[in-house]
Amino acid sequence: MLILAKSILSITLGLVIAIVTGLIALPFLRKLKATQTVSNLINKRHQLKNGTPTLGGIIFIIPPLIITTMLAIRGSMEMNANLIIILLVFVAYAILGFIDDYLKIKEHNNKGLPTLVKLFFQIILAIVFTFIYIKNGGTTALDVSLFGIHLELGWGYALFVLFLLVATTNAVNITDGLDGLCGGLSAMAFLAYGVIAFGSTWIMGSESIALFSFTLVGSIIGFLLFNSHPAKVFMGDTGSLALGGALASIAILTHHEISLALIGGVFVIETLSSLIQIIAIRKFNKKVFLKAPLHHHFEELGWEETDIVKVFWVAGFLLAMFGVIYGVWL
Repeated sequence: MLILAKSILSITLGLVIAIVTGLIALPFLRKLKATQTVSNLINKRHQLKNGTPTLGGIIFIIPPLIITTMLAIRGSMEMNANLIIILLVFVAYAILGFIDDYLKIKEHNNKGLPTLVKLFFQIILAIVFTFIYIKNGGTTALDVSLFGIHLELGWGYALFVLFLLVATTNAVNITDGLDGLCGGLSAMAFLAYGVIAFGSTWIMGSESIALFSFTLVGSIIGFLLFNSHPAKVFMGDTGSLALGGALASIAILTHHEISLALIGGVFVIETLSSLIQIIAIRKFNKKVFLKAPLHHHFEELGWEETDIVKVFWVAGFLLAMFGVIYGVWL
């Protein structure tokens, strides 16, 4: 019962502080004219969103930082090495995203950092995380418990971690294309990893990782109050990169890396749809989807934005719960 109470408290604190943060931040962002410039390549419905405030990721980034610090000071949460690593990744990717968003706002376009430059810094941050993780005694083995597979990869695991971090941050970023879509899917993913972390008692700081995850769930739900259709604010790269970095780092530190492909299944599908579209156009001069990533394909088919988000949320929730079953029972 204590675990359940702590989980509920973390979600509630995250929700309340995120709402307060949003109520303070939103007028401030409007006053600064920190608004989104929508690409002309997107359909006419998206053009109506032009001028919507961005940088909304701060609404769910600030609360977990405040809450974990507060709980650690009063002794309700252990501030251990694994939690510190997650917080550093969370903040580092948020800063990278903020720089990208700032350039978009300053230049009044949707370009931001050049793609290769942004990818370069994502890789650098991933390398730093991998180095700290391994030096801190992190395992270099990959386990697939369902099939009883235990692979000692040595430094090959570092390459796997590098790929996982970069791929996840970009996958979450790609999915941030409809009101509430990325936020809702992320909340479900962190909820799943919170449950998994609480059950991973053999891992240092498993409870702290779980409480951070639940705090982030509540914070994202608070953010959705402002981001659900019609969105009053977008999370921007500040939010999406932070979420992707935190999600990947939690998956790695709880040694449930394979579960990420299931728990973040919608992120994977969205990324694959973009990759397939790029290959099809460049190699065969043909389109597989009307527009990529996949949520834009359904828009081109005439689906309402809210219907697409609801269907994707249901799929994301089912995949996240299957991920819990796999991660805890199998």
